[in-house]
Amino acid sequence: MNTPNNKRKKLSQEKIEKVFVELLQTKELYQISVTDICKISHLNRSTFYANYIDIYDLADKVKEKLETEVQILYKDETTNKYNSNDYLKLFYHIKENQLFYKTYFKLGFDNKHSIFNYDTNLSKKFFNDKFIEYHIAFFKNGLNSIIKLWLKNGCKESPEEINSIIKSEYAHRKN
Repeated sequence: MNTPNNKRKKLSQEKIEKVFVELLQTKELYQISVTDICKISHLNRSTFYANYIDIYDLADKVKEKLETEVQILYKDETTNKYNSNDYLKLFYHIKENQLFYKTYFKLGFDNKHSIFNYDTNLSKKFFNDKFIEYHIAFFKNGLNSIIKLWLKNGCKESPEEINSIIKSEYAHRKN
């Protein structure tokens, strides 16, 4: 019986996702076929289709998995409804999962979703509750650009150094 959480099913999903992420490093999404994934992962097409509708569903599942992992990083903050503005744990997660983040950005998910929460209350305080949407857009795009550049350069800098760069951009602001 193929129950939703059985070990074999999870191993198949992990194999498929790993091959998919690796292929995305050299190909565009539309260039990847189910056949490619099945050949490389040594799995049957029926195994692929038992887990995913198509390549686009697989891409969505990879995105959801990454976003869930990031939500877990900030679970305490979400539960207790506060924002620590602690991006260091995010930067460690990025460094440890570079291929998944490269995939996330390559697929353009950052344009539709956000993997981090913006501290709206703090920005209202800093900017007298004016033009908040613009400040949010500026910060998110700036942070995404820094992360993309860091990934492109192989995450050579430490998470602490990247965190320091972000903090230095806002050093003139007083809490």
